[in-house]
Amino acid sequence: MKNIDANGQYSRIENTTIIKGEILSEGDFRVDGTLEGTIKTSGRVIVGKEGKILGGVTCQNADVEGKIKGNLFVEENLTLKPTCIVEGDVATKRLIVESGATFNATCTMGEAEKEVKSLPKQDAHEKTA
Repeated sequence: MKNIDANGQYSRIENTTIIKGEILSEGDFRVDGTLEGTIKTSGRVIVGKEGKILGGVTCQNADVEGKIKGNLFVEENLTLKPTCIVEGDVATKRLIVESGATFNATCTMGEAEKEVKSLPKQDAHEKTA
């Protein structure tokens, strides 16, 4: 990770923590707890195995082991690990999906990632078919 602070650490939501709201950061951010809201950073977002984001993510790069339910805009590389679950609308330049990952999303890749700004906001209610 490139955007760590002077102590060699990055911002983090611990696994016993639930945060509701909007997070704005210029550095890398790790989620091992639960975020109900949005996160916007010019760095990397890492969602650990127990991490959960229920809302939007906007970042430079992302590595997902946990769960994201919402709109996801990644300017460069989105890596989905075998334990991850991603649901929602995704826009990224490059997508890496490892075997075992659950990816139930509408995905736009390449130069079309700029279209993410026009994506509808995610409802708090479950969608059913």
